[in-house]
Amino acid sequence: MDEKSSSKTRGNPIRCRAAVSRKPGEPLVIEEVMVAPPMPHEVRIRIICTSLCHSDITFWKLKDFPGIFPRILGHEAIGVVESVGEDVDEVSEGDTVIPTFMPDCGDCVDCRSKKSNLCSKLPFKVSPWMPRHETSRFTDLKGEVLYHFLFVSSFSEYTVVDVAHVTKIDPSIPPNRACLLSCGVSTGVGAAWRTADVEKGSTVVIFGLGSIGLAVAEGARLCGATKIIGVDLNPDKFETGKKFGVTDFVNSGNCGDKSVSQVINEMTDGGADYCFECVGMASLVHEAYACCRKGWGKTIVLGVDKPGAKLSLSSFEVLHSGKSLMGSLFGGLKAKSDIPILLKKYLDKELQLDEFVTHEVRFDDINKAFDLLIEGNCLRCVIWMDKQVSS
Repeated sequence: MDEKSSSKTRGNPIRCRAAVSRKPGEPLVIEEVMVAPPMPHEVRIRIICTSLCHSDITFWKLKDFPGIFPRILGHEAIGVVESVGEDVDEVSEGDTVIPTFMPDCGDCVDCRSKKSNLCSKLPFKVSPWMPRHETSRFTDLKGEVLYHFLFVSSFSEYTVVDVAHVTKIDPSIPPNRACLLSCGVSTGVGAAWRTADVEKGSTVVIFGLGSIGLAVAEGARLCGATKIIGVDLNPDKFETGKKFGVTDFVNSGNCGDKSVSQVINEMTDGGADYCFECVGMASLVHEAYACCRKGWGKTIVLGVDKPGAKLSLSSFEVLHSGKSLMGSLFGGLKAKSDIPILLKKYLDKELQLDEFVTHEVRFDDINKAFDLLIEGNCLRCVIWMDKQVSS
């Protein structure tokens, strides 16, 4: 957006198109909506492109809270700042930014610490509102409130995001690559890099070779892991995984009378240094913990299980095995400092991003992106807001 057009919209509502999820599991409806100006500590962003994540599909299907409708989904994106609210000084109109579902306020004790990325000033929650004011910036043309999603709502030509959820980046980086670091790839790579701190020469096991698991493999590869074992029901995932550093494969449905953890313990002579659960199943967390090496092994949970799911670990094993079990939201990354590092690694041809993008579609074809991901035919589908593409 040029300066002239930005000055016309600054401080005023913007009428634009959005893909609205009206009912659970039903195709998104592209319609005109109103996007209010940013309030204090907020920025309004023109979305360039957005990509589809499995979390969007999960919440699109949810019939009960935190599923809520009508809603504008989407949380992996890149855009340009159209206008800023009061008390915003770290970004300006025209800046290229990546919005993230995890905040990085830079002010609270947690954000100032190197030990955590869990902001205490704006704690993460699955809320239908903006984080500070708990109101919506979206309405349809009838005046009905449209709910937010993960503080981003990128399935709209314009959205409003809190400045704590925005990272300024180099505008020269291809947007259809940079947007991947808004969630999925950052989460996987960060889990290996920041949360686990995978060491050179170590052994890694990844349960689930979807896009998050493959991003973990990419992160483990970057950290210098020697053996990266992928576990999945689909043997075709091994060929894909090889591109990201996966060296060995275990078909979890073809282990005979042995458990997956028994097979891996035999392969690794007693257990892996690092195990990552990327599916979201308590049973797989138990398996990952069981094949994590005693004394120093770490099990990292990235998968989102169904609400209310419980883990049941033996107190004896916890005490006597000396293993660690931890969760990793957004890969333990601090968005404002770590995303620029990952983008530089991409520019330096160290971090692979191109290989994650398997499809690109126009905004008008956003429901096709849902179909592709549900059918298991893609890793990441980039959705361009204002560009003709051939998928």
